Order: sequence, then structure tokens, then C-alpha cells
Amino acid sequence: MVRLLRTYLQPYKRALALVVVLLFVQALANLYLPTLNADIINNGVVTGNISHIVQIGLLMLAVTLGLGICSVVAVYYSARTAMAFGRDVRGAMFSTVEGFSLREADQFGTPSLITRNTNDVQQVQMLVLMGLTMVVVAPITAIGGVIMAMRENVQLSALLLVIVPLMAVVIGTLMFKAVPLFRSMQIKIDRINEVLRETLSGIRVIRAFVRTRREEARFEDANDDLTETTLRVTRLFALMLPSLMLIMNLSSVAVIWFGGHLVDDGSMQIGDLTAFLQYIAQILFSVMLAVMMFVMIPRAAASAERIQAVLDTEPEIADPAEPVALPSVDRPGLVEFDDVSFSYPGAEDCVLENLTFSLRPGQMTAIVGGTGSGKTTLINLIPRLYDVTGGTVRVDGVDVRALAQTQLWDQIALVPQKAFLFTGTIGSNVRFGAPDADEMAIWRALDTAQAGGFVRALPELLDAPIDQGGANVSGGQRQRLAIARALVRRSPIYLFDDSFSALDYVTDAKLRAALRKDIADATVVIVAQRVSTILHADQIIVLDEG
Repeated sequence: MVRLLRTYLQPYKRALALVVVLLFVQALANLYLPTLNADIINNGVVTGNISHIVQIGLLMLAVTLGLGICSVVAVYYSARTAMAFGRDVRGAMFSTVEGFSLREADQFGTPSLITRNTNDVQQVQMLVLMGLTMVVVAPITAIGGVIMAMRENVQLSALLLVIVPLMAVVIGTLMFKAVPLFRSMQIKIDRINEVLRETLSGIRVIRAFVRTRREEARFEDANDDLTETTLRVTRLFALMLPSLMLIMNLSSVAVIWFGGHLVDDGSMQIGDLTAFLQYIAQILFSVMLAVMMFVMIPRAAASAERIQAVLDTEPEIADPAEPVALPSVDRPGLVEFDDVSFSYPGAEDCVLENLTFSLRPGQMTAIVGGTGSGKTTLINLIPRLYDVTGGTVRVDGVDVRALAQTQLWDQIALVPQKAFLFTGTIGSNVRFGAPDADEMAIWRALDTAQAGGFVRALPELLDAPIDQGGANVSGGQRQRLAIARALVRRSPIYLFDDSFSALDYVTDAKLRAALRKDIADATVVIVAQRVSTILHADQIIVLDEG
């Protein structure tokens, strides 16, 4: 956690310095007020000197006003710094995750990454906010209070030797039991996110198989598990506050008891006893502030560990130290597989084994095979979503591992097996493939993808809204829009991973005919199940058990 705070609070050193100075002044003012109060009682009330009372009272008002101004400014800059810290950490995490290969994304899991970038960052952000307003004030007030209390009366100050260690024992014992529970809570929040995400994503399947009650029970189990852990933590801290209040009240009784005897025998003035009581209250209040911090630190520390784990993860697939530029060729898009093998992490057998073939510009290559034969895996090796475990994949004669990833991706237009659309409009989704594409290019891509007809039938045309994931369009329309998004890129290599499965035979035939005309010079790779889809391909690759 220290490393995370040091890294992302570094740009805000000036604001932090200002907050520390203001809180330091605030703490000193708090320590000065009881002394002024004692002076009023000893030299004003006891002697009946009204002018002295007014004079010191005005000074106390001025100190209080200054204290209030310092507090407001300090809290303002503390809040700004904490919010900026949270923004920076979230941005860093998002950027890191965007650079992950599929392997790292699978390793953490989507629900966990969402929790880490929301709930975990919020926990650390709240610690920064509370810490900036408490970490400076509490120790200064506690140490200064002890000094000022001893200045008032050394004999009574001996009570602190009993009070402070007793409070430390209570706090330490509860923290020792709470830290593991806080770590467990974050894992259980991950589990709730996972169950909730699966339920919402699979709502149609759940209802189709009448499994609503089962999913409700599964969520209830995860929810109850988190609730039970949270209650255990809450019970621990429910014991803490009464215990500390008991110690504080007993301390006040002891001070009044022993202080009363000292006042009675004339070795202490009544104003000094009042000031001593206020200093004891300030010391114990500082300990209470520390307790509030201790409540937050274990959970924030657990969250910081989870955040740092993401930030420290080096993507397995990264740009080479010295990327190689693609050569200038007359017809770019040549893809060569040279004795390629691939296995997933932890798998005993290879998914793909000893594959050697070429995908040439101007040719349509079809890849067929049974379920689980490795068709999608093969497609994913070309844009380097996974790295080969053996052999070489080359684009225009250059190993894809020697290319900068952005340069490689610029050569490829991919339509994944599961067509996904973003929240926005039809135009924004198609333009996602080429942000600078004009309206004519978009309509051309839509017409080639056989989506122009249904888009023109919509009142808003290209401005027709698309819900998250394309939930407001049919499966076939979603696939055609995803194909249009790839076609608008005008890339030398097109990869269609089972992208025609939701299309009827007539639309499928029209789309393939349009593709032959529109991207005749490109390298086209189609993964398909239908014989009609691959019948007119220039070459067919059949995969059998990899």
C-alpha cells in the first residue's frame, strides 16, 4: 500500500505540504485553547477580573476563527487530492488491463477486475481522504496533549501510563482479528460480482430452463457469505467503541478524583484541573481518530494489494524492444504458418500442432473442423491475441512477435465469433473500425455486409441507437453490423471467425458474393460450419484434433 500511495500521490506534493501545514496549525490551536481557558478561570473568574475575561475571550475567538479557516482549507485540498488520487489509480488500472493479453485477463477474471477498479480503489481513496485529515492531527494532538498535560501537573499525568497502553491493547487485539476478515471480504465481493454478472448475462438461458430459483439461491449463498463476514467484522468494532468510551470515562473520573484532592490541598488550581481534563480528552480523542484510521487501514491495505497485483502484472504479449517495420510489398497481407504449435497455460496437450500453410492475398481461405478442433485458436494467433508456443506466424515475411502490436493490428480486420456492439449508434459502431471513415464509406461497408437494407428502414438511419452489447437488434443484424465494422477498415487481412452462423442461406450467399467483389485483393480467412459458406473458397484447411 505504501508503494501505491507514494507513486500516485507524488504529483500532489505541494497540496499535501499545504494540508500538513494547515493541520499542524490547527492542532497547535487546539492545544492552545485549554491553556487560555485555564487562564480565564484562574485569573479572571477567581479574581473577578472582567476585563481579563473579555480580553482572553476575544483571543480565544480569534484562535477559533483561524482554526476553522485552516480546517476548511485543509479539508478542501484533502478532498481534491484524494479524488485526484482515485482518478489516477483507476486510469492506471484501466490502461494496464487494456494492455493485457487474453491470458492475463483470464487469470484475473472479469468480475475481479471490475471490483478492483471500483470498490478496491474506493477503499484506498477513502483512506487517503480520512488519512490526510487525521494522520497529521492525531499524533500532534496526542503528543502535544501529553506534553501540555505534564506541564499542568506531573502527578496526574502518571494516569496516562495506564490509560494509553490499555487502549493500545484493546485496539491491537481487535485489529489482529479484523485484518484477515477484511481480506476475505474483498474476495467475497468478487464472488457476488461474478454471480450477478453471470445471472444478468445469461438471463435468457436461466428463464428458458426455468432456473430462476436456483440462481436466486446461488446469489443468496454468496450474499449471505459476505454478510456473515461483514457482521463478524462489525461485531469486533462494536466491541471497540464501548470499550474505548469506558476507558475514556473512567479516565475522566480518575482525573477528577485525584485532581480534586490536589485542588483541595492547594497544590493545583481549579483552572489547571479544567485544562488537564481538556488535554486528557484531546489525547483520548486523538486515540479515537487513530482507531478510525485503524478500522480503514486493514481493508484499504487488502484492496491496495489487489490493485498493485494488477499494476505489477507484465503482459505476456508485449512489443519487442526494437520493433521491425513491415516491408513495402505490392500485395500486402501474406500470412504464413511455419510448423506452428500452441497449448493453453497448464494444458497437457497442444490445441494446435505442427501447422504449416500460407494465406495469400486475393485468396479466400476457409477453415473447417469439428468442435474444439482449434479453429478460433488458430485465428487468434494471427493478430497475436495469443503467442505461439512453437513455430512461427509471419505476416509479409516478418514474425508477428517482431512487430509492434499496433502495426500488426493495423493490417488486420477481425470479426470475432461472438459479435459485440457498443452502446451508441449504428454509425458510431461501424466507425469504430475506422474513426475517420466518411458516411459514404460507412454505407458501402453496410451494403457489402448486407446490413444496408434494414438500416435504411430505420427512421434514424445511421443515428439509430444501439444498446449495450447490441441487445436491441437481432443476432443476424448484430453479426452484419460487426462485419461492416471490419470492412470499413480496408485492411489487407480479414478474419471472419464463424461470422455467418446467424445468417440465413440467401443472405449468406449474397454476403460472400459481395465480399469477393469488395475485398478481392485482400487475404480473407473464414471459419465456418456450413458447407455452402466454404464451397467456393480458394483453399480449405481442415483441422482435426489440432
